[in-house]
Amino acid sequence: MQVQGQKQGTMTEKEILQDCLSSQKFTSANLNTFAGECVSEQLRSAFLNILDDEHRIQADIFNDMSSRGWYPTQPADQQQLQQVKQTYGTQM
Repeated sequence: MQVQGQKQGTMTEKEILQDCLSSQKFTSANLNTFAGECVSEQLRSAFLNILDDEHRIQADIFNDMSSRGWYPTQPADQQQLQQVKQTYGTQM
């Protein structure tokens, strides 16, 4: 869909951030798998360090999008929170 005043083939800042966030989620998921299935402790540690950096980047992108209203979230329902705490609280 072309927005008036926008050249065909260009992405809006919102679309760029959405793409970046999607890429970060993909990267984090793969790094998590690599770290969890790595035989070498040294390599696992390196993956975990990179994964930590990627999570920080993902959080920065999310926070930027959220502050612009591009990633709206709903406040958690307190009754549902209590139910989850009761259900899973003893397992933690």
